[in-house]
Amino acid sequence: MSLPNVPFFEYPRLWSDDREEFLSIIDSVSSAGGFILQKAVLDFEVALANYTGANYSVGVGNATDGMEIFLEAIGIKQGDEVIISSHTMLATASAIKVAGGVPIPVDIGNDNLIGIQAIEDAITPNTVGIMPTQLNGRVCDMDGILAIAKKYGLFVVEDAAQALGAKYKDQHAGTFGLASDISFFPAKVLGCFGDAGAVLVNDKALYHKVYQMHDHGRDVDGKVKCWGRNSRLDNVQAAILSHKLKTYDSVIARRREVAQMYQDHLGHLEELQLPAAPSVESDNFDVYQNYELQADSRDELKAYLSGKNIGTLVQWGGVAIHQLTQLGFNQVLPNTDRFFQQCIMLPMNVFISNSDVDYICEMVTQFYKK
Repeated sequence: MSLPNVPFFEYPRLWSDDREEFLSIIDSVSSAGGFILQKAVLDFEVALANYTGANYSVGVGNATDGMEIFLEAIGIKQGDEVIISSHTMLATASAIKVAGGVPIPVDIGNDNLIGIQAIEDAITPNTVGIMPTQLNGRVCDMDGILAIAKKYGLFVVEDAAQALGAKYKDQHAGTFGLASDISFFPAKVLGCFGDAGAVLVNDKALYHKVYQMHDHGRDVDGKVKCWGRNSRLDNVQAAILSHKLKTYDSVIARRREVAQMYQDHLGHLEELQLPAAPSVESDNFDVYQNYELQADSRDELKAYLSGKNIGTLVQWGGVAIHQLTQLGFNQVLPNTDRFFQQCIMLPMNVFISNSDVDYICEMVTQFYKK
């Protein structure tokens, strides 16, 4: 009898499940000849801003570009330090470096997101800002972060690439600071068919700077106001994202259902530390971009599940930012080190069925019983 097959993520289904609708969208945009900065982009930017409660959004080529652009628009200078979590993608740090600043990775707290005390301990006379990563679809303790920023006169921006729709005290990820980035990479909760991203901004003047910099320095009226770059969301991707945004809440609801199933089936295992379960009582509303947990004997578990046709992932190759010593980092962050020795992701997407989740949980339980 053959084993079930549960890939970590089924990329072909992004297209095949709604192929006819996507073909119609592509045909509509292409037939009109509106490929760059036309109505589909404007419509999506308005829809995204309305969804998140931000005043403005700007579609960009990818989320990394978005971070670089808003940091350059804010005006960080050579030597300016921006504090980040070491539990994040390299792009969080590289965007600061490209913009002229110095990324300072710090340790994580009990929620595996940036530690509040760790932020304060890392502040120096060169610190100008804090960029928390709203990771795996969960928002950091923004009350604590904003309080520190106010105390020391620092700006706050967000790497919200993985957190569209996530909330903290009913406020959307990406709307707490001066600006934020959102990613629409295919495997994101709201994903398209290639690289794409957006910047969320509330301040009007900063919005215009971001807009100018994403389109060769040209403002919304087409006049060149500054040096810029070419990082524009194309119309086909924008139209696809607008279509998918209409049913986005149902996608989030399904992911929360899957997260609750993992909690119900695996919560009793002492060898695992699961992410926070969905709850209407919590300050956090998580969208579960990923289901990342900590597991004893992580590597052995990963190999065992692979043998049972279950795909898993150790995010970023199991390497934290501060561990990239070849890039000049030398921080000692024990909480993050421990986390990266144990972290693993189980499949989390709308393609997996309840029976898939049951099978995954059965095999995880079986591993630890052995």
